[in-house]
Amino acid sequence: MLVGLPKEIKNHEYRVGLTPVSVRELIANGHSVLVQSTAGDGIGESDEAYISAGAKIAASAEEVFKEAEMIIKVKEPQPNECKMLQSGQVLFTYLHLAPDPQQTDLLLKSDAVAIAYETVTDNDGGLPLLAPMSEVAGRMSIQAGAMCLEKSHGGSGKLLGGVPGVAPANILVIGGGVVGTNAIQMAVGMQANVTVLDRSIKRLRELDAQFGGAISTVYSSQAALEHHVADSDLIIGAVLIPGAAAPKLVTRDMLKTMRKGSVLVDVAIDQGGCFETSKATTHQDPTYIVDDIVHYCVANMPGAVASTSAHALNHATLPFTLSLANLGYRDALLADRHLLEGLNVHRGVLTNSPSAEALGMSFKDPATVLKTQAAA
Repeated sequence: MLVGLPKEIKNHEYRVGLTPVSVRELIANGHSVLVQSTAGDGIGESDEAYISAGAKIAASAEEVFKEAEMIIKVKEPQPNECKMLQSGQVLFTYLHLAPDPQQTDLLLKSDAVAIAYETVTDNDGGLPLLAPMSEVAGRMSIQAGAMCLEKSHGGSGKLLGGVPGVAPANILVIGGGVVGTNAIQMAVGMQANVTVLDRSIKRLRELDAQFGGAISTVYSSQAALEHHVADSDLIIGAVLIPGAAAPKLVTRDMLKTMRKGSVLVDVAIDQGGCFETSKATTHQDPTYIVDDIVHYCVANMPGAVASTSAHALNHATLPFTLSLANLGYRDALLADRHLLEGLNVHRGVLTNSPSAEALGMSFKDPATVLKTQAAA
């Protein structure tokens, strides 16, 4: 199979879908790889490094999309990339369709096969291709929040850990999953007062055992949410419903109860955000203020630490990439129910139920679609 690697074009996105190490594995399995020139520059990997791994270099994204049977990316395809997709071509990347009707429409019109990293599952009910970026984003959320609390960024001027004689900041983490756990770890390390809200008692027990008296674990009721939002200097939105739009948990009315200069960091913004006042921002212009509350809603947070993120992502995606290339996408999907969960669009058909529900569109079961089209 000829696998294509275009350069990412989203604002300040420096990650790359295939590192030279991944390219070498594909070559060793008998495949060819076409890499757009300078695709790896953002992580310090030159064209020469890709050539040494066995790849060929293309001068443009258009050449990659024209020649490749499968496209490997990091972020969702931008409109002009969607228009370059070809009928039957496989796209393997993050998609986040639920809050993005334009992308969904363009992918459906492309007649391509779009497989989303973020909805691939595992035996433990986890999301193995989302997890590494959730780890990065969770850790970065505390760094970003600490920066936004500085007066020069519109914040209240509080230091997360305080100093002797001055109390630390109060951090509220909404959601105790991978993002939340990594945010807690960083916040505890910076000696802040940390509270986590979650609806799973089992998960709260696990977090209590992991962090002990360093955090407060609270069942997420409406009353608890309102109380802790009002008392927080920094709130991390770490809620995820796989494939679906994130619930709007913090309302605009709640912002009026918060102290001026407090900060919201919405890590769920890829799925539409979990704060009512959230709107996607970029690394170039990461924050805005609503009712004196600083909002940080960068939709590709891990892109800022591209080297760490790209290598972590490749470690997770490579086995699935090899399976798709070695078996062909249809056999690979039908042989692995977890990879099958990643199929979001197949040749003009939406095959991810949560996305379809969020978008108000019709949905077809992915296995049924694959088997029906194979029979035809």
